Amino acid sequence: MRTKKIVLSILTALVVMISIFLYINRDKFVYVGSVDIVEVDCSKKRQILSQVLESDQRIRKANQPIKYAKEDHRNQELVISIIEKCGMPTLKEVNQRQMDAIWLGLQHSTAEIRKKYFPYVEKAVKNGDLSKQQYALMKDRMLMDEGKPQIYGSQIENGKLYELEHPETVNERRKAMGLEPIEDYLKYFNIQFSPK
Repeated sequence: MRTKKIVLSILTALVVMISIFLYINRDKFVYVGSVDIVEVDCSKKRQILSQVLESDQRIRKANQPIKYAKEDHRNQELVISIIEKCGMPTLKEVNQRQMDAIWLGLQHSTAEIRKKYFPYVEKAVKNGDLSKQQYALMKDRMLMDEGKPQIYGSQIENGKLYELEHPETVNERRKAMGLEPIEDYLKYFNIQFSPK
């Protein structure tokens, strides 16, 4: 009986300490929920996408993803809502930077959303509305999501190049996608490339 009281006291103290910690740090923890379809005015998609691009780049430059989690979440909702309600934009309807906003919204979203909307990205690349580089980065990210080796060597995890399929021929694949040699790319991350 005495052991139960001690255990209960310890658990109560832990709950209180965790609650106080969470309260003090409440601005650092943000649950943004699922990415949902929201109302968008298709006649304003150019303006919406320009705002999404500006917001996405500001968030990335600030390097405080937790602080901007709600804004990032909103950008993702706007991008998928435009695709769902207005159709996938093309360069006949929007400019290149606005197309880039579509790609960024999907790339910075969840694994499920990337997988669902990847066919739109593939079609946009085939039509020349998005670049082969954007295709390669999203494809590698999706393979990483699935725990599979990447193809183009664009993904870094914990300061290391994420597992790469056939590393000896990666530069051929990168060249075909308009990417710089992997050795040059990895210099940005202070990573040495040594294929096995």
